[in-house]
Amino acid sequence: MESPTHSLPSLFKQLGLNNDPVSIDKFIATHSPLKPELHLADAFFWSESQAAFLRDEILDDADWAEVVDQLDVLMRKGRGV
Repeated sequence: MESPTHSLPSLFKQLGLNNDPVSIDKFIATHSPLKPELHLADAFFWSESQAAFLRDEILDDADWAEVVDQLDVLMRKGRGV
């Protein structure tokens, strides 16, 4: 059986954020680029529960890790790149 895959909109929904394409683009544009040495989960704009979720998913190489990595890349480069 394949592991479930998640999309960027579903990650934003999981984080309690607006998950339509315009809102996602606006969020990334507003908060990027992240400094290279900053872990995504340590960024100032996450709530404690959002940061814990992001951190745990990466550390556990869990279900959401792939899309969290995708968000990390986008937050470093910006959405349009």
